[in-house]
Amino acid sequence: MKNVFITGANKGIGFETAKQLLQKGYYVYLGSRNVEAGEKAVADLKLEGLNNVECIQIDVTDEQSVLNARKEVGEKTGVVDVLINNAGISGVQFDSTGKMIPQTAADTSVAIFKEVYDINVYGVIRTTQAFLDLLQKTTEPRIVMVSSSQGSITLHSDPNYIYYHYKGAAYLSSKAALNMYTVNLAYELRESNFKINAVSPGFTKTDFNYNRGVGTVEDAGKRIVKYAIIDQDGPTGKFFCEETNPNGGEIPW
Repeated sequence: MKNVFITGANKGIGFETAKQLLQKGYYVYLGSRNVEAGEKAVADLKLEGLNNVECIQIDVTDEQSVLNARKEVGEKTGVVDVLINNAGISGVQFDSTGKMIPQTAADTSVAIFKEVYDINVYGVIRTTQAFLDLLQKTTEPRIVMVSSSQGSITLHSDPNYIYYHYKGAAYLSSKAALNMYTVNLAYELRESNFKINAVSPGFTKTDFNYNRGVGTVEDAGKRIVKYAIIDQDGPTGKFFCEETNPNGGEIPW
């Protein structure tokens, strides 16, 4: 039985991804910052007869928490076959009337950038580096970086892009940075059996975007799972979004 560790998996797309991988026979280590929320997610999955799952507490902004999660998973299993870096935030804020504050390049504070980057970029780096040794112990290691087509500089420079007018300086740039980290890591491990890809699940209706999305968590989960289970003939160091490109899924950086 293959093992998968998923960050931010107590709800939304992460939870659905965990569910689908459990249905495919994987053992899931469900990463959650809040233990209570994580344990509830595990209980909900077990109510559906999906029993090969347990909660691992992890706060990707906290180095010691990440190391503790690595230690705990390492003690439970000697190998991790798949790492899915799903945890993330949008950094969206609201004014006193409840109106969303535009995340502009001209006015968004450095504090907001730091908060978003600490989870979306640095959190991914912390987690990936901590779990890399467990991944290196399997024959077909996989890493999925849950990104967004919003992080594509090429698309966001094109007025014809469907989300061209949906700018957000901190969030978009954090995903662009994540994408570059993906390219670098895939390059460094290109001679190994690692398959490392950035995958956008699409504009999905979840708490993450205050339910403004249009896609389903089921479709989003399928898109992530597809690259979590790819075989050795599959791609590495690529960027995929089937919402943007239904014909093959690959999109420009």
